[in-house]
Amino acid sequence: MRWAGLIAASCALSPVLVALGVPSGPLFAALLCAAALALAGRAPGDVPRGLSLAAQGVLGVYIGTLMQSHTLAALGSRWTAALLVGFATLLLSVAAGALLGLHRSIDSLTGSLSLVAGGASGLVAIARELGGDERTVAVVQYLRVGMVTASLPLVAALYPHAAGASSGIETGPDRPWWFDLAVVAVCTGAGGAIGVASRLPAGGLLGPLVLSLAGNLTGLTAGSTVPAWLVFVGYLTIGWQAGVGFTRASLRSMARLLPWAAGLIVAIGAGCAGLGFALSAMTGVSALDGYLATTPGGLYAVLAVAASSNVDITFVVAAQLIRLLLMLFLAPAAARGFRRWRAGTADIVSRPSELTNEASR
Repeated sequence: MRWAGLIAASCALSPVLVALGVPSGPLFAALLCAAALALAGRAPGDVPRGLSLAAQGVLGVYIGTLMQSHTLAALGSRWTAALLVGFATLLLSVAAGALLGLHRSIDSLTGSLSLVAGGASGLVAIARELGGDERTVAVVQYLRVGMVTASLPLVAALYPHAAGASSGIETGPDRPWWFDLAVVAVCTGAGGAIGVASRLPAGGLLGPLVLSLAGNLTGLTAGSTVPAWLVFVGYLTIGWQAGVGFTRASLRSMARLLPWAAGLIVAIGAGCAGLGFALSAMTGVSALDGYLATTPGGLYAVLAVAASSNVDITFVVAAQLIRLLLMLFLAPAAARGFRRWRAGTADIVSRPSELTNEASR
């Protein structure tokens, strides 16, 4: 009965948030409903691990289908600059996450994942797999997405709308529904098995993403899409996973954390705007193109602004997807490396005092 109530509430709230333009509305609706029930002591048990892995796989396939060969071709000789700026964005967001991890109510791994500039839903899905607190990651990530999405049209209006090579986004051939389902099933099953067997960080998500991406870039699955209802279920599952573990104590600690997190999000946004100017200088695109290509999140809001502006949409999309893939593949490893470094540093610092205590004995 508790699961039935949670499902009904999430399904009712999802279209409301989608209509309001909330990014990944079903996931956020599921998170809010599950958290509300948990705080009231009425939440159901944890999401079964099998269902959680299946949801991660669906999300991985969905992200993989966003990257098409013609999208990469739009970068031309500018891919090196886009890649360098993507790496710089990763370093900036991980550094900000490291600062967030210094807060006493959060560990270093959770802090690093919380401010990674891209792939919010994917990072929430894999936080638990890496040993982080997915509740905190979810709240801070969606605070980031919300702040970026809200500020994007206002900041973009400040840029001169210079003429650009505006172009539409091409789509591949239409595929029958059974082909789409087969792609999802194969990529989720085989990709998840490969990801787990190869010990890929968050293999349940990244393994299917790799297979889906490979299929699109080679043309084998070009034009395939993940059915909207399946993406909806995947988002709900990931939101429930993060929400059912909320407690009043965790909510109080997050309330203390959010002002610090908001300040760091503003700093990341300013840093990425600077990287946008650098990208513009390196590639010759307009300053607005550079800003939209380096915005730290809110991909669909970026597309909406780009569609209403005279910019090179395919370049913006390609640069944004490169950033997204870098964040999902490299950020978990960087976060785990930072945690090991912090643990090693703490161990070194503690040894002198241990030696002193031993000598006094």
